[in-house]
Amino acid sequence: MPHRWPPVSSKCSHLLHGGDYNPDQWTRTPEVWDQDMRLMKLAGCNAVSVGIFAWSSLEPREGQYEFGWLDAILDKLAANGVSAILATPSGGKPTWMARAYPEIRRMQADGQRQQPGGRHNHCRSSPLYRQKCQQINRKLAERYGRHPALILWHVSNEYNNGDCFCDGCLAAFRDFLRQRYHNDLDQLNHAYWSAFWSHHFPDWESITPVDRSLHGLMLDWERFKTRQVIDFFKAETVPLRELTPDIPVTTNFMNNHAMLDWWAFAKAVDVVAWDSYPAWHETGDDVAVAAGTALLHDQCRSMKGGRPFILMESVPSIPTRGRIKKRKEPGMHRLSSVQAIAHGSDSVLYFQWRKGRGGLEKFHGAVVDHAGHEQTREFREVAEVGALLARLDGVVGTSIQPQVALIQDWENEWALREGASVYLGENIKYRQECQAHYQPFWATGVAVDVIDQTADLAKYRLVTLPLSYLLRNGFAEKLRAFVAQGGTAVMTCFSGLVDESDLCLLGGAPGHGLREVFGVWEEETQNFFPHEKVGVACVNGNPLKLTGTYPAVDICSVIHPQGAQTLAVYKDQYFAGTPAVTGHAFGQGKAYYLAARLGMDFLLPFYRRLCADLALPKAIPADLPAGTTAQLRTDGHTDFLFLSNFNKTPAVVPLDRPYTDALTGETVTGRITLERYGVRILKRNGPASE
Repeated sequence: MPHRWPPVSSKCSHLLHGGDYNPDQWTRTPEVWDQDMRLMKLAGCNAVSVGIFAWSSLEPREGQYEFGWLDAILDKLAANGVSAILATPSGGKPTWMARAYPEIRRMQADGQRQQPGGRHNHCRSSPLYRQKCQQINRKLAERYGRHPALILWHVSNEYNNGDCFCDGCLAAFRDFLRQRYHNDLDQLNHAYWSAFWSHHFPDWESITPVDRSLHGLMLDWERFKTRQVIDFFKAETVPLRELTPDIPVTTNFMNNHAMLDWWAFAKAVDVVAWDSYPAWHETGDDVAVAAGTALLHDQCRSMKGGRPFILMESVPSIPTRGRIKKRKEPGMHRLSSVQAIAHGSDSVLYFQWRKGRGGLEKFHGAVVDHAGHEQTREFREVAEVGALLARLDGVVGTSIQPQVALIQDWENEWALREGASVYLGENIKYRQECQAHYQPFWATGVAVDVIDQTADLAKYRLVTLPLSYLLRNGFAEKLRAFVAQGGTAVMTCFSGLVDESDLCLLGGAPGHGLREVFGVWEEETQNFFPHEKVGVACVNGNPLKLTGTYPAVDICSVIHPQGAQTLAVYKDQYFAGTPAVTGHAFGQGKAYYLAARLGMDFLLPFYRRLCADLALPKAIPADLPAGTTAQLRTDGHTDFLFLSNFNKTPAVVPLDRPYTDALTGETVTGRITLERYGVRILKRNGPASE
């Protein structure tokens, strides 16, 4: 049932708006701090992240602490009505520490320690570094735990999966393996298929995670690194949890990368936060970029059971990432900021508040430019967003109620990268495939949760599983029960091929009993070059009423129906006339198998038909113009409808009933025009189901 989640902090019931604030870079010119307070008010900023890389300013020499500058900043923030998201500084260890204690620096595979410098390159297993982190974190919690500005702990920053091959990390990895394989070395050798190339491990001490020919070994190394990161995070938070139990704890995820299992990490934080840097305007297709960004927003919302997340970092203008650095065109900042709110964020925060004068990110986009005043386009657009968010207190904590789930699983992605790349090569395109199966729902206004294979499927009616090459233990049984009990599942080719150790399943694909669910046997998968296409033609009279012929690219599988009904067939190649799309009744549900990689021209009508047959709720009943989307947030009494146009030309959206403009209070009926990069936020009383 729809409900309202509590705000991130009981101290702030507004949508958070602000940025990553680095006053420690400006201690020589404290007058800049007062300028910042004035500009924050003008920009409508009510929250800033402070101290993320400030360790050398907090502890310039070992045991010598300087908190005066941070005292002054937090007092100024409180006096100006700005909340503080206070960071712990472990992401950037001070130079004195790196030189005094080389054991805290990561070790490369060749046995050499990394040189001091950079960031996020500490050894996660180092007892000394953990001790140092707890010491500084305890001092921060003791000093600021009751400060009126403090609303949230921002622990470290953008954890990564960097390799460290020091004795401590290797010992911890081998302990992890002993636990995973119940101290049974034969079981591990079987899981790794180590007889291949005579790579049998005679003892635990001989296991080193550098042999990429053993896919199971490298998959376990990725699992271990996620576990170590989470363990390190928990160690960092010990003093925070002890001294400030009422202050929630988070860190900023980078779930657009496959470096960690962020779904597993989400269990350790109180609220999920992430850093979003879409490449707007890079390819000329902002609609595709918008859909991919929406998927990541939905993923963050899904990680905590639908609880609103925090957009911890975005950029008002230009990032330092990407091949070409292009500023956002007018209107895109407002549109992309509202997009995050529409998909479940209770914040729009930026990196960075003020551009620094030196270093790698001195030209990275910011609210305040080097000019130091408010007379820039970026500042005006940020202030516009601030004024907009200030009128949306009613949105805080509202929920989204998807009946559709897309499974994008990090362990599956690692396995595809390690184990399937030797066959599929550049044609894996896992994230692109996930987005292709997400975008039809986004374009139709149907809400989606983005989950992994460990999630519960019971609350959904439709689950789609793009390129589910690896099946985690117990997942096939869960999917089988979901369909048998009335659910609808969609699976693509090259799915159900290997187990958790990346060992090929025997008896035919999809394995682990899924052949019976989908009613097909996949005989072989063919790879195609970029210039090749295969025609897929819909069968006359198919139950989904699909028509036409569509191009398939990259990978196509030869499948044999074993109870499934053929909905479309291949038109050419040596497998012409064989099934390309099938549907199968299993128990009380249906299971569809897409044996080829098909594009939006097929997937959009395919998923629209499934949504119609299942009577899945849409944000608005009408079909949306291409390039637009509609998202709904509700508390069960008031619905907030977000209409967004990612086209460079206006679009007209028909409304099903009268609405109230959430910003102006005017009544809106009939057809509504969304300008280029336009967005409208409407509301209505009563649940969406009325």
